[in-house]
Amino acid sequence: MLNKIQSGLVVSCQALEDEPLFGADIMKRMADAAKRGGAAAIRANGAADIQAIKDYVQLPIIGIIKAEYEDSQVYITPTMNEIQQLIETGADLIALDATNRTRPGGIELPEFMEQLKRTYPEQKWMADCSTIEDCKTAEQLGFDCIGTTLYGYTDETAGKKLYDQDFQFLKEVILNVSLPVIAEGNVLTPEMAAKALACGAHAVVVGGAITRPQQITERFVKEMQTY
Repeated sequence: MLNKIQSGLVVSCQALEDEPLFGADIMKRMADAAKRGGAAAIRANGAADIQAIKDYVQLPIIGIIKAEYEDSQVYITPTMNEIQQLIETGADLIALDATNRTRPGGIELPEFMEQLKRTYPEQKWMADCSTIEDCKTAEQLGFDCIGTTLYGYTDETAGKKLYDQDFQFLKEVILNVSLPVIAEGNVLTPEMAAKALACGAHAVVVGGAITRPQQITERFVKEMQTY
């Protein structure tokens, strides 16, 4: 899969329950539109959406399940329950929170990853990271690729954007690990996506700027209100 998506665009097709486009039937059509536009792969959330997309669109899928637990801030594929659901869908690459935050039940990432590698030795794993230290640890733990997904979304990195200082964080990640690095997080324009590749990203994930019309509309309205 990593060879197939190299230098390509991965479109994140996700909608939460309180959003107008929520539903597997809508997401599979969103994925079809992305494929027709040239997407190399799809990132999707939830077993129902992933299965619908796999049945409808012949593209590799990065699968996640977002789930909230009271005893942890980790919400991207946090426990074995979500992992098992994703395995059953046949997701080509499973992404999970690879920050240093404790997982539900008091489980730390090294312990969790050891269990995953032992239980599902053939599965490929993507580390959703927020800091350089996260990325280095992910490589040591045996992940197959690294994403900048959570940069700006943890207490330690709150408010930061991937494109800050001309993609400096992305450049530093690429310098510090030997794994493929997938640029993800607030990539809002085609120019940004191209810049991320120029910086050395293996591939680029774009979500809201393509698949969330509510957010796109809000950006237009906000900018227009300044005049």
